[in-house]
Amino acid sequence: MLERVIKHRRLLERGEDLFRQGERFRYVYAIKSGSLKTYTAANQKTVQVTGFHLPGELLALDAVGAGAYLYSARALQTASVCEFPFDRLEELGALARGIQRQLLRIMGGQIQHELSMHMLHCKTDAPARVATFLVNLSMRLAERGLSRAQFRLSMSREDIGNYLGLAKETVIRVLAEFEHRRLISVSGKSLRIHDVYRLESLAGLHAAIT
Repeated sequence: MLERVIKHRRLLERGEDLFRQGERFRYVYAIKSGSLKTYTAANQKTVQVTGFHLPGELLALDAVGAGAYLYSARALQTASVCEFPFDRLEELGALARGIQRQLLRIMGGQIQHELSMHMLHCKTDAPARVATFLVNLSMRLAERGLSRAQFRLSMSREDIGNYLGLAKETVIRVLAEFEHRRLISVSGKSLRIHDVYRLESLAGLHAAIT
């Protein structure tokens, strides 16, 4: 139903920005394929990764009140996105309950994700942070009909560390530790989860086990 208000589809190359922080808000974006990261930048040396976004997710809804994009969005790999003019969404949303329900469902899922990742930053243990990140990513992929056990880490180790508040070297060390414990296996950007339950336990979703 949302396709009725698509302005057009855009194909982004890896490293290309979809929109930049501070630009005038005009569109809400839906990711069709690929993945993007969002980030804020006080200057070229101070960059904070604020999220990673997958197919089926919306970007820029939080810019509605501000009238400008609150962060920048950059493609982590070749990505396809759809542009929805916000004024058209308001117009059709007032007429079509189905569009409202679809938007609310997508927004509700993303709010739940953001809350879980906020709790992640309250954890001081590096393995718990990395485990929570991997579990959350696998669950979001599963919700979209993709494999939750085997997937591609399109983001760099440096970006993961920036997002989690950890050094790049710490992320590399924790992933190696998880491999040694046979929780996961990693080959370049490809990752396979071998023991979901134990990984979830490290993330605090079950009683701790050793």
